[in-house]
Amino acid sequence: MGGSSTFMLAPALATALILLLLLSSSPAVVARKDSGLSVGFYRELCPKAEKVVRRVVTKAFKKEPGTPGDIIRLFFHDCFVRGCDASVLLESTPGNKAERDSKPNNPSLDGFEVISDAKEILEKLCPQTVSCADILALSARDGAFLAGGLDYAIPTGRRDGLVSKADDVLPSVPHPDFHHDQLVENFTAKGFTTEELVTLSGAHTIGTSHCSSFTDRLYKYYNDGAYGTDPAIPAAYAARLKKKCPPKTAAHNDTTMVQLDDVTPFVMDNQYYKNLLAGAVAFDSDMALMDDPETAALVELYAREPSDYWIERFAAGMVKISKMDVLTGSEGEIRLNCSKVN
Repeated sequence: MGGSSTFMLAPALATALILLLLLSSSPAVVARKDSGLSVGFYRELCPKAEKVVRRVVTKAFKKEPGTPGDIIRLFFHDCFVRGCDASVLLESTPGNKAERDSKPNNPSLDGFEVISDAKEILEKLCPQTVSCADILALSARDGAFLAGGLDYAIPTGRRDGLVSKADDVLPSVPHPDFHHDQLVENFTAKGFTTEELVTLSGAHTIGTSHCSSFTDRLYKYYNDGAYGTDPAIPAAYAARLKKKCPPKTAAHNDTTMVQLDDVTPFVMDNQYYKNLLAGAVAFDSDMALMDDPETAALVELYAREPSDYWIERFAAGMVKISKMDVLTGSEGEIRLNCSKVN
């Protein structure tokens, strides 16, 4: 992959911190259990924990600029299934197929090695102290910082789950072919507003997708009695996608990938929303945001305003995700190895 540019949104930092502080203390976070989480949880227990995680993520980012997109998606797919308990990191065992090997996650999820690298260092520094769930949440924050320039505080104190089941994934995560109402239902069931749905969809401003997630739009879209290309896709964009994703890439196990945003692929900015207004997005679920006046108006707002207007709200959404059904106190465990229970 190519290079990336990182920028700082210093003028927006104060506003963002206010948003995050308000959100952290708000009782309106539905279906969350976040008692026991706090910013700086490891300040005494493992003072260098957050610095270690950032250093590892930064090293991975310099080697592979797509790392932030990988980790943010990994974080999202962890929290939306059983809560933010690092269950997505567990490997399958005889008799149990884990989340990471489910159809929505395999082979598309990546970034596991970054979390493992950070855990290995932290186990030597502070044995059985820093959870894999916290490392994943911090890594997602650091990925957003490296790709988007906005730093923000995220509460820690999560513990690691003991269960990971592949069958839990499909009913829990949004699918790339979801329609508008399905997206809203999925997000509201998790306690998110329609505005937060549009805000968090902006994560598609970075990252990649396997062709198999959208080849039906290129070759099997039914329109006017015939199968072909979705007419909502601009001809030039469809041609670029077809060049990278020929029909043979429709197989689920095909590993061919494309950038979700091919304009600024490694920078977290509002280009996703501009692409969406132009129809230059790969997923049906992205285009679905234009099918309703409320979500379409938010897309237009984020496309029109400076990028920091969106990214501040995205950061607040990430903090809210990080509080989903967490384990704290004596619940769960602190894994020694993120890929298996103790």
